[in-house]
Amino acid sequence: MIQIREATKEDIPFITALFRDTIQNVNSKDYSEKQIEVWASGANDIEKWEERIESLYFIVAEQDDTITGFAYLKNGNYLDGLFVHKDYQRQGIASKLLRVMESYAIGEGFEEMRSDVSKTALPFFENHYFDVIKKQKKPFKGIVFQNYLVSKAL
Repeated sequence: MIQIREATKEDIPFITALFRDTIQNVNSKDYSEKQIEVWASGANDIEKWEERIESLYFIVAEQDDTITGFAYLKNGNYLDGLFVHKDYQRQGIASKLLRVMESYAIGEGFEEMRSDVSKTALPFFENHYFDVIKKQKKPFKGIVFQNYLVSKAL
């Protein structure tokens, strides 16, 4: 049974480990070793994770007292992060997190949701009725990443 709740600062060690492990194990098939190293290093910025939890709508998915995924919204309708633990892929966790985020955005009065998604995540978002607005190259810590700006009418 997947439980959804708002994230707390006490969750940060689990969230950052999940973030790092997912990138290193799931996204590694679509990005170079250097890209993976730089992207996963985002787990080390604890202040940034604290700020996200304090200021954004940030939720976690739990199963048997284990955090199996998380997601967070910026500006009410921009999905800034959606990650599922490498050992819990394809079990409906991302879909449930996304449904909660969409419901929240609708409740806030938004008619659209947007996100920048990785090559790895693009099929998931397309399967959930998101349209690709554009393919883009985004710089992060001096490394360029290919990703996609996607949008969905709510």
